[in-house]
Amino acid sequence: MLGNGWSKRLETVAHALLPTHETDLAARFARAVPSLCRYLDLLVEWNQRFDLTAARSEDELVDLTLADALVMVVGTPVPRTTEAWVDVGSGAGAPALPLALLLPELALTLVEPKTKRVAFLRTASGVLALNASVVRARSEQVASGSHTAALSRATLAPELWLIEGARLATHTVWVLLARGDVPRLDGWRVTGDWAYQWPLTGAERRAVRFEAVT
Repeated sequence: MLGNGWSKRLETVAHALLPTHETDLAARFARAVPSLCRYLDLLVEWNQRFDLTAARSEDELVDLTLADALVMVVGTPVPRTTEAWVDVGSGAGAPALPLALLLPELALTLVEPKTKRVAFLRTASGVLALNASVVRARSEQVASGSHTAALSRATLAPELWLIEGARLATHTVWVLLARGDVPRLDGWRVTGDWAYQWPLTGAERRAVRFEAVT
């Protein structure tokens, strides 16, 4: 566990992905750094017992934890105070827990079916004093239209996740891709599309924001 030793890697990721003119986002990130370090330490500690993440290095763990969350923060319009987001298949908490640190205005629900992962998510949420709730459930157990926005990483194939996310959310669905084509769904349109690399490991990523057609 590295404590504040995570900071340099976190700052490298933020410098690569946050636009230089976004001073508010830079300030949000700076405030979140101590909590992000604490989260990473918790994850390393729990991962030694419960195998929560497949990250093979400290660089990969920081990329996995922060990079996608930062892109989603950049792509999230204000205001955010009335929005309820749901993260399906939260696993070890990325990108949802970093999102909760960067956008504390959001009401965020983490949905995860596995008991040990739920225990970790609840511990981390409590330690970090997040505006987030953790629900032990599968996606199909979550009520339709119960959230403003839905996100998931690697829980379902992108085309299937878009369908499920559209069931859960009234306004926005985020689709996170490693490769492949962007899916399509009647009644939903692409309003943001970001192709990027994880700064520390160079993994190719893509984040696509869909919004309901009104």
